[in-house]
Amino acid sequence: MSLKAGIVGLPNVGKSTLFNAITKQNILAANYPFATIDPNVGIVIVPDKRIENLNEMYHPARLIPTSFEFTDIAGLVKGASKGEGLGNKFLSHIREVDAIVEVVRCFDDDNIIHVEGKPDPIRDIEIINLELSIADLEIINNRLDKIKKKATTTKDKDSLMEVEALEKAKNALEKNIPLRMIEFNEEEKNLIKPFCFLTIKPIIYLANVREENFNDENFYYNEVMDYAMKEGSKAIKICAKLEADLMDYTTDEKNEMLDMLGIKESGIDELIKVTYELLGLRTYFTVGSDEVRAWTFKNGMNARECAGIIHSDFEKGFIRAEVISYDDLIKFGDELRVKEAGKFRLEGKDYLMQDGDICHFRFNV
Repeated sequence: MSLKAGIVGLPNVGKSTLFNAITKQNILAANYPFATIDPNVGIVIVPDKRIENLNEMYHPARLIPTSFEFTDIAGLVKGASKGEGLGNKFLSHIREVDAIVEVVRCFDDDNIIHVEGKPDPIRDIEIINLELSIADLEIINNRLDKIKKKATTTKDKDSLMEVEALEKAKNALEKNIPLRMIEFNEEEKNLIKPFCFLTIKPIIYLANVREENFNDENFYYNEVMDYAMKEGSKAIKICAKLEADLMDYTTDEKNEMLDMLGIKESGIDELIKVTYELLGLRTYFTVGSDEVRAWTFKNGMNARECAGIIHSDFEKGFIRAEVISYDDLIKFGDELRVKEAGKFRLEGKDYLMQDGDICHFRFNV
């Protein structure tokens, strides 16, 4: 399964600079609103030392780490839903993502234009979140217009349940409550899932700060962090310009620079880690001389479901999973010693996969 995130924010908050850094692509990043018109899609490799170690052990012909796809869209402005700026049509490009990354400017600079005059992180967040809510409301109202009368007239059970779920969502959004803060039962979740509502997606607020003040107390960042905590979301401090500057460094050079600045890890690495935690994602591996590969799965998935991530035939004809843990492999040195130590396991279809499992699936179709 491929992890996808959409990058949103006001114009000139650092979205495109961040995108350049995380995908190592030199897209247009200009000091004026609406520099990004067409959606930019890029893929970043998820850093994982485990797959590097497996590569050294197996020397495979192919090494395939897991990846993270980012889509950067044009900056939104207040009134985008009414056609202000470039409008909100670009939001359609991120309806299929797993999470939303909202970049928030948390520094003052008279040389960088701010569409609202000056930075105010909470105001900026509320502008973006309102536009996301309005976009969801448009979809809800359009759907209700089509099915509400039919549901009432025919008394069709499924249609009535859909209307009820949509009305519940509509009432929340009209009270300025994002759908991720509303509790839906499983039936309701299944009914509204096809609409890919933006406000139901987990959100991470990226507080873009200055490099020279990164470790200083930042009132703007504190505001963003408090806002995120109140709605059960996450906030990360990042310097988009620094991340972009570091993009051509080697790993050692980058780590040395971060140490000099007193920064524990790159903001991009932290973003990926937090996104995985927020979405409950884990990694399992398949290994061999032909290929070593990392696969992303959701916590709670069983062996058969995880086999289906590789190919649907693996899930349909699942027989068993041959499993060893990454930690045991590193501890004992190779698969043979793992087996001699009694750490090799045969697991059935209902086995709940664990982060770091190394698997070989047996199937028959």
